Amino acid sequence: MMTRGGNPPFQPNGEYQISRLPPPPSHSYRPQNRQHYAPPPSRPPSSSSKSSSCKACCCCMFLLVSFLSLVLLVILLALVLSIKPKKPQVDLIQVDVQYVSITSNDPATTATTATLSLAIRLLFAVVNPNRVGIRYGDSRFTVMYRGIPLARVLVPGFYQDPHCVKDVVTAVAVDRLNLLQADAAELISDAVINDRVEFRVLGNVAARIRVLRLFDSPRVQVSVDCVIVISPRKQSLSYKQCGIDALNV
Repeated sequence: MMTRGGNPPFQPNGEYQISRLPPPPSHSYRPQNRQHYAPPPSRPPSSSSKSSSCKACCCCMFLLVSFLSLVLLVILLALVLSIKPKKPQVDLIQVDVQYVSITSNDPATTATTATLSLAIRLLFAVVNPNRVGIRYGDSRFTVMYRGIPLARVLVPGFYQDPHCVKDVVTAVAVDRLNLLQADAAELISDAVINDRVEFRVLGNVAARIRVLRLFDSPRVQVSVDCVIVISPRKQSLSYKQCGIDALNV
């Protein structure tokens, strides 16, 4: 502490007490570190934007495929209408009777059982009147006598060129088939008394019109119904008639 005159205060022991003021605070200069901030990274597109873009792409693809399918359908329809396809024609042109045998337990009386053996060869002529080819599937034919199935035959499928006639041959064999009671009596009567045994040949053929050898039309179900009459005495054909009907399925 200083006195009014600027001298330090006097102590009783004759000494002056000098009071020291605290040194001023030292201000050391420290350079401030400048922080450099990088720009924030760009955020990836959200899942909602991705899904919307995918939906738009799928929608465009669907519209494109639908348009191309419609154009193709119109072209095919125009081709079919310009071609005007007709149903094929089937005719039974030949029946070769190899043998026919009918026996019973007592031909002189009313037969209770009869045994039939038959071997014939059928030749069909298939006519394609169209300007395009026809592809046929496997055909199954059944030989019947008075509604009784006697034999079933399979004809493999084939392709027929435009404006073409194709011969299809199939063989029918019946080996010792037994007929009972009324059916046996009818068979014996037809063979012995009338010398006229009538058989029916029924079959279904699946056909498709082949357009430009690339596309097939909807399937056409062709039904064949033929009647053949055989003379057991002459071992030959007496009569034949064949018809065909077509139905789109």
